Amino acid sequence: MSATPPTIRFIMLGGFLGAGKTTAIGRLAWHYQSQGLKVGIVTNDQATDLVDTQSLRAQGFEVGEVPGACFCCNFNALTKTVADLSADERPDVILAEPVGSCTDLVATVIRPLQQLFAAHFDVAPYGVLLKPSHGGRILRNDARAGFSPQAAYIFRKQLEEADFIVINRVDQLPPAEVEELTRLLNSAYPGTPVLRTSAQSGEGFPALVELVDQKGRFGQRKMELDYDVYAAGEAELGWLNSSLKISSNELIDLDRLLMEIVTTLEASFRELNVETAHLKTIGLADGVYAVANLVSSFSAPELSLPSKAKVREAQVIVNARVATLPAVLTEQVAAALEKVFLQHRATLHVQQTQSFQPGRPVPTHRLEPSPQ
Repeated sequence: MSATPPTIRFIMLGGFLGAGKTTAIGRLAWHYQSQGLKVGIVTNDQATDLVDTQSLRAQGFEVGEVPGACFCCNFNALTKTVADLSADERPDVILAEPVGSCTDLVATVIRPLQQLFAAHFDVAPYGVLLKPSHGGRILRNDARAGFSPQAAYIFRKQLEEADFIVINRVDQLPPAEVEELTRLLNSAYPGTPVLRTSAQSGEGFPALVELVDQKGRFGQRKMELDYDVYAAGEAELGWLNSSLKISSNELIDLDRLLMEIVTTLEASFRELNVETAHLKTIGLADGVYAVANLVSSFSAPELSLPSKAKVREAQVIVNARVATLPAVLTEQVAAALEKVFLQHRATLHVQQTQSFQPGRPVPTHRLEPSPQ
């Protein structure tokens, strides 16, 4: 009789759009690989052509993608994607990144894995990364948060269901702001551990690893959720994923190109007075890649992963989550791309553009905490 294979450690990190989940998951993946463990990553989006997937693959990780719906509404695709990653070489650890506008993930993903797939998965405590740029304003009930009460409702519910909360990007924040965010979180979610870290620099990262590696009964917090408000909050955002190829007879500075795309769109969204939840673009060429992003209308564009490369051809993907209609978003992105590439005298070939508003969430499973 063959021995039962060991369970796979399943680690999911949630958080709002632009919270830094991909960077944190990449750092965790490097950590576990350095311990000699095999790591698989599963990303998630409402559509295909996800910057996060390409970024993680460019770093050499095995990545499966669940497109077309969130993990909760496409649970069977999540388990199938994990199985596909296991087909060639069974991973010891799976790191999962859910859609940044989703909540209720404990009831619809964590508990189904715990209760229906206990023989296959050892589920880690569920952590949620706090996005300081929008988070501070929402926690203070600041009307300048940039989103409707329905979208802010999703943000708060993400934090409410967490086993622990991570204040991310602390290296970019004044100490007084970190202290204030900690106080606001402790007041709003008493009893939930709050960590401080920077997924980018690694500051505070050992504490995150220590918490994620804990064993025990997690996902036991019961949360009430109004799916009408949830659906309205998700529908506030227009989503766009666009994939294109560029070519030029002259060398193009890839980092500068991506930053110009982001800054041009930032100015366009500011003129329209619409809030950016997350804008991210990646350029890939000849074994090099770069990523630039914008996480809010009151944050500066950032070259989060520089390439320091000059290229004549590149694959470029743009992901935009903005509080406007999809048709408006499509028009603004197309105009920005045309303007930037014209300045670089580059030829642009759009391969695919998907633009839409997310539909109402309909989970595959929604389970209550298991009996003690």
